[in-house]
Amino acid sequence: MGWTRKVLRVNLTTGTCVAEPLNMEWAQDYLGCRGLATKYFTTEVDPKVDPLSPANKMLMVTGPLTGTMASTGGRYSVVTKGPLTGAIACSNSGGYFGAEMKFAGWDMIIFEGKSPKPVYLYVENDRAELLDAAGLWGKSCWDTEETIKASHQDPQIRVCSIGLAGENQVLFACIINDLHRAAGRSGVGAVMGSKNLKAVAIRGTKGFGGIRDFPAFLEVTNQKKKILADNAVTGQGLPKYGTQVLMNVINEMGALPTRNHRDVQFDQASKIGGEAMHEKRPTDGKAQLVTNAACFACTIACGRISKIDQTHFTVTNNPKYWGATGGLEYEAAWALGAANGVGDLEALHYANMLCNEQGMDPITFGTTVGAAMELYELGLLTKEQIGEEAPFGSTKAMAHFAEITARGEGFGKELALGSKRLCAKYGRPDLSMSVKGQEFPAYDGRAIQGMGLAYATSNRGACHLRGYTVASEVLGIPVKTDPHVTEGKAELVKAFQDATGVFDSAGICIFTSFAWGLADVQPQIAAACEGDWSMEKLALMGERIWNMEKQFNLAAGLGKKDDDLPPRLKTEACKTGPAKGLVSGLDKMLPEYYQIRGWNEDGVPKRETLERLGL
Repeated sequence: MGWTRKVLRVNLTTGTCVAEPLNMEWAQDYLGCRGLATKYFTTEVDPKVDPLSPANKMLMVTGPLTGTMASTGGRYSVVTKGPLTGAIACSNSGGYFGAEMKFAGWDMIIFEGKSPKPVYLYVENDRAELLDAAGLWGKSCWDTEETIKASHQDPQIRVCSIGLAGENQVLFACIINDLHRAAGRSGVGAVMGSKNLKAVAIRGTKGFGGIRDFPAFLEVTNQKKKILADNAVTGQGLPKYGTQVLMNVINEMGALPTRNHRDVQFDQASKIGGEAMHEKRPTDGKAQLVTNAACFACTIACGRISKIDQTHFTVTNNPKYWGATGGLEYEAAWALGAANGVGDLEALHYANMLCNEQGMDPITFGTTVGAAMELYELGLLTKEQIGEEAPFGSTKAMAHFAEITARGEGFGKELALGSKRLCAKYGRPDLSMSVKGQEFPAYDGRAIQGMGLAYATSNRGACHLRGYTVASEVLGIPVKTDPHVTEGKAELVKAFQDATGVFDSAGICIFTSFAWGLADVQPQIAAACEGDWSMEKLALMGERIWNMEKQFNLAAGLGKKDDDLPPRLKTEACKTGPAKGLVSGLDKMLPEYYQIRGWNEDGVPKRETLERLGL
């Protein structure tokens, strides 16, 4: 499809929706999705803006491969300043919403200001209007989507929305589309809630067009789909087990953060992994996993559709949670499970459903619960304060916390702040396992050294999707590197970070990178888009995006002090597993990383670097 060349600018304060042409000069330098939206955002927004003020903007944007037959070409991104971190935020989501936006004829939607009352944006091809959402406010994401489709009498409308978490401005609220796909991290849903924007509903019937060389595009996308199908990860592991294929693998190598990173192995990992989701339960003889599922145009189909055990204590008297719905992925299962020492698969699925229903990031929620459990075990939190006994491993407490955080009740209001603010409030900021205020994902930075550096330097806070060196350090993709050493990791992290910027900006899923390199993406972009899309240009573009994000963060007040890891990872060694005795070697890797990036010793891009990148 390339670009539709149209941007919809929505001023929520005045209630206007105005079309404008896409800046094609920027499109040639930043492509789409993450890169192009970040260029728009950093040009228009003061880096020091309060993330929850009307002056912050929120952009929803597609890539040039979104809505095409390129495998996984259904992605869209949300770019804003994140309330959880105070840094640049870009959250990416799959499902069908991004493709529908493209089919309606839009590359990007820019939201400005704040509506005086709850509204939702309705887009039907070229027509866009803000509609009253008073009747939707207070509803879950699930009920919001159902209500909007019914009110417009069109079940094919695609909806993204916030639930109670976004309305209450939980700092890790996310935006849910297609019931269980999420623009999940950094609190983009809280920004949406701060603007009184409940939902965006889109119906597009224009289809796709504008491919520069359609026969060439069709040929190359078919070739690349075969590569995905023939690959052991994208053709076998992910379709069968989803990302949950990693639970036992990461646990066995001693890199599964457990009980707030006190430990690196979880003795109940086998009970909450991908294989366990296939096992028949003794209670009803059924497996939790019903089937796998795919996003738009995806040939991998890593999604999980699951059904909970109806006799489980969390749902025995609540039939609305008995149906088939989005199931556990690896990061969520880890955060709700191992991070808290909870080995009850059904309880994890229940908490994950609540996160989907009310729009919460399960990674930050689960790891914040892990921090709360450690505070409880240290006597800094009491049962009277939080409403439950909450030692590590308490299934009841974890489920209770999911309920009260989603509803914004009691201690849930404190959990809604995330672990950084929670731990600081109770005098132990060191117990927050986060970078720039964003909680770690499911890989220990001591046992996988490259991931520790990737966390510390990630522009949006701790993140596995900004430089997934696990591919190399664990899976041997594209080459095997030793996860326990620091040598060569600065180059590895930079290479993954820059390449990821291209995948994210194209409008395709990063999971394709298990089988594809930039050399596989390049001909698809070149066939779809006008202009020069050489390998050299794409490599430079990925680096340009990274440095542009870094510049925004520096201007926002984040600096070298924020490119760091919690003391625990630097001073407390792994207790068990192949990495036993290791701490993070960040002090060795970070200066080398800065040098390779062309930054000074304080992590500020040098003038010659910015000039080379055209920044």
